[in-house]
Parts: sequence; C-alpha cells; structure tokens
Amino acid sequence: MSTRANYRPGPAAGAEIEKAGDKWTLVLVRELRHPPALVWDALTDPDQLSEWAPFDADRSLATPGPVKLSTTGTPQVAETSVKRAEAPKLLEYSWGGGDLRWELEPLSSGTRLTLWHNITPGYIAWGAAGWHVCFDVLEHLLSGTPIGRIVGPEAMQHEGWQRLAADYGKQFGVESPSWGKA
Repeated sequence: MSTRANYRPGPAAGAEIEKAGDKWTLVLVRELRHPPALVWDALTDPDQLSEWAPFDADRSLATPGPVKLSTTGTPQVAETSVKRAEAPKLLEYSWGGGDLRWELEPLSSGTRLTLWHNITPGYIAWGAAGWHVCFDVLEHLLSGTPIGRIVGPEAMQHEGWQRLAADYGKQFGVESPSWGKA
C-alpha cells in the first residue's frame, strides 16, 4: 500500500536543460501508465490539479483564454492565459514568469509526458526536483492511490527533495542557492 508517509522520490532522471543565451528551459520526460485522455484531464481539470500540481487554477486549462494560477503555501496569484490547448496532446501557458509547454504522446503502454519550463538558471535544479515530485504524485493520483500534493516549502522539507535538487544540479552543472535561502 502506498501512502504519503512512505513516499520516497526515485533517482534524478528524465530531465535535461536547453540553453538559448540567457534563456534556460528545463525539459522533463516521464512515461505514465495511463492513456493521454486521462493525463490530459489531470493537466487541465482544477480539481485534479489541486491534487498534484504546484498551483491551483480558477478554471479548466482545457481551452485558451485567461486563467488565474495560485501557488500553495504562501499564495501568489498569477493572472495568465492558456495560449494553446489541443486535447489530448498539447497545452501551453505561462506561470511564475516562465512558459510551460506540455506534450502528450500516446504509447502502447500509456503516455509519454514532456514538459518544457523556462526557469532562471540558478533555480533550475530546484525546479527539476519539484516537478519530479509532482510527477510522482501525479502517477499516484492517476493510479487511484493519491498521496496528496507535495509542493512549495513542504516539498523542500520532504525527505528526498534535497537529494534530488543536488543530483539535478550535478547533472546540469549548476549550483543552486543554499538550502533555506530561496
């Protein structure tokens, strides 16, 4: 039985960075055991986002147009817009000063989910660690064994997050801010 108390993130994997001058993009790839339509719903439905994502949405992300995304913990509201929503294969919007692009590719065993997220270079390893945990929580949700969202300051205190951030930092050749000095 899987519970939040015994959740431990696996090794840092499935991430790389693309550099274009000062613009760095985190690219994360995860193969999920669920069909694209189910994954799409988890990426766009506000009720499902509140179970795994690092923000809440005031409406579905399944259609283009304005949306408010609110962080958890210390709430920060970002008024943004869904730029593209092509179910169940492509979703684009901005959040926290960066652009996010989600692609869903059907596989015989489920879905290959790829996320591109522009992140400030000094925080890109933290972003990779955070999304890694979010993707793990998403997999639990889709499998019918939800463990609850682990994001923001709570994620940074969760066992394994610091290890992930350090490992991604080594993989990317970057040094993150000192722990506790976000």
